[in-house]
Amino acid sequence: MSVNEPPPIPVPRADKKLGQHYLNDKKIIQKICFDFDQDCKSILEIGPGPGILTETLAEHKRPFNVIEKDKRFLDNLKQFLSGDQILFTDALEVDLVDFLRSQGHHEDVWLVSNLPYNISAPLIIRFLQVPTLKYMTLMMQKEVGEKIFNWSGKNRPKQMGSLMALCQQYYDISLNTHVPPGAFSPPPKVDSVVLSFVRKEHPSIDLSYFATYESFLKKLFAQRRKQIGNNIKGHFDRDRFEEGLNQLGRKITDRSEVLTVEEMAKLFHFVVLDPYKERI
Repeated sequence: MSVNEPPPIPVPRADKKLGQHYLNDKKIIQKICFDFDQDCKSILEIGPGPGILTETLAEHKRPFNVIEKDKRFLDNLKQFLSGDQILFTDALEVDLVDFLRSQGHHEDVWLVSNLPYNISAPLIIRFLQVPTLKYMTLMMQKEVGEKIFNWSGKNRPKQMGSLMALCQQYYDISLNTHVPPGAFSPPPKVDSVVLSFVRKEHPSIDLSYFATYESFLKKLFAQRRKQIGNNIKGHFDRDRFEEGLNQLGRKITDRSEVLTVEEMAKLFHFVVLDPYKERI
């Protein structure tokens, strides 16, 4: 270091309570940071920490904002961003629709996040409901990733559940890369994956019905390994539900996990949105 250069800004110690693990694998950083750089019109990073991904994302010269809960990272992030690009708050408490609009991000937004392990699913549910988030590159615990996307083909045990059904209703999803514990400092005790999301132009369930559909799916998958008839008991008209299943070539005695994403959407329309419809 030259005598005229300022000393490097120290990186705060990772806070385990916040699920912080710093990615240090350069190849994986590149895979994440160049996933949708040619497609997006603006970028939002959630949970940037000390700016490990931020440094490269900022080089794309797109309108760019970050949301970070830990104020210890201010000096680290200001190496790559101006102060007005940084919002220090809990991402779970932000109205992302309003925030993106206020920052001028109106379409084709690319969300990048190394999701905290303890709140991955709640964050993903929030992301799904933001129509301007066209692209997402999300790193998460492998166990959570398996509840969203089957990347190992038909021979892998089926993991269909409410989270997978929701995510695949609104996004086309693919595996970006696997991330071993050694790619982080400190290394977590679990493997991670990075998934790539591209929002569907015409989902079968409009976002205006998101909350109702989420509730429908939670009831349908209350006990994933049980028969559909047991899960819907007390929630939906059994005869109507059975009629819809029969039209799909399914039975009330099937398990919920055998249903496809499109079959669940058709059942939702038939049973909940349009109960007077004669055929699916």
